[in-house]
Amino acid sequence: MNPLLDYTLRLADNSLILGHRLSEWCGHGPILEQDIAMTNLALDLIGQSRSLYQYAAEIEGQGRSEDDLAYLRDGWDFRNVQLTELPNGDFGRTVMRQFLYDAYEQPFLEALSQSRDERLAAIAAKSLKEATYHLRWSSEWVIRLGDGTEESHRRVQTALNELWPYCGELTRPNATDITLLTEGIAPDLDIVAAAWQKKITEVLEEATLRQPETRPARKGGKDGVHTEHLGYILAEMQFLQRTYPGAQW
Repeated sequence: MNPLLDYTLRLADNSLILGHRLSEWCGHGPILEQDIAMTNLALDLIGQSRSLYQYAAEIEGQGRSEDDLAYLRDGWDFRNVQLTELPNGDFGRTVMRQFLYDAYEQPFLEALSQSRDERLAAIAAKSLKEATYHLRWSSEWVIRLGDGTEESHRRVQTALNELWPYCGELTRPNATDITLLTEGIAPDLDIVAAAWQKKITEVLEEATLRQPETRPARKGGKDGVHTEHLGYILAEMQFLQRTYPGAQW
């Protein structure tokens, strides 16, 4: 696959799948304000995915639309990191998953906004303000829950321990990352990783949470290898389009 197409699809898939996960909270949030907040985060991410899918369709040049790329690809065609597809669990687990991703996405988009690819740079610059708010929201909730009651502390620490193995893939380059880095298109993930770790350390210390000592080892999402959870997401998300091809409101 064209490396630029593969890369753009990955960014779009990350945003779409995580946005879909957050949308599952709509109407189920612990309080109305946070229900609305998570819904807005989901809308931001899905909006980002639309811009990226539109660009990916142009790169591919086969007449497919953003909807085709979102709704008519199979699981092995998706390139999102595995962290984004993991189940929501309770509110604390959702917050922790969001924080671990946001701490990566904010410095990543900041770096991508300097890409030689003008289209990716423009999408990144537009998305950066949203990502900065997302990171602030999730950081504040991790601190509030971690340094809260004994029960809230236990739950977010458990969530951190369970999600930690999936974090390494965020900043571990694959062949596409390496190719596009040499062309000045993709950011240097070592620099992004350093910013990610700095933010993780800062927030976890304030939240009185313990960072796991094991090295995050899970990988494969960037190359189309996923957990069983992605299949369930796609079955729900793609059902209408696959049952009634081309259906419109």
